Amino acid sequence: MTRPTIWIDGDAAPKPCKEFLYKLSDRTKIPVILVANSYHQTPRIPSVSTIKVGTGADIADDYIAEHCSEGDLVITADIPLAARIIEANGTVIRFRGETLTEANVKQRLAMRDFMDDLRGDGVMTGGPSAYGPKEKQK
Repeated sequence: MTRPTIWIDGDAAPKPCKEFLYKLSDRTKIPVILVANSYHQTPRIPSVSTIKVGTGADIADDYIAEHCSEGDLVITADIPLAARIIEANGTVIRFRGETLTEANVKQRLAMRDFMDDLRGDGVMTGGPSAYGPKEKQK
């Protein structure tokens, strides 16, 4: 049986989140793969690797969805990517520690689309709060 892989949707991942996952990989030898549109320096840990994909919307998401296997863990804030991974029997945790499941991802997707419509209509919706100690702990 192969070990599960932890995939990081890298361009939006907070630095403390990535650092935690690198340490986890070093300690447990669970493979961690950071996928991003831009270069990200990672520590020289044999079980940690980086894949730089082309530029463009959803290129990194597509790569993760196409290469993720059942039982793998994906760390992302991207709700459409999360829905794809859950549909493929993967596990998804958002950067702030929330586990997304088949039961809650559809609700998150609907809320994302609603907020996107508001922004399209010119309504200022704000962004996420700062990534602080509480988020690191989760």
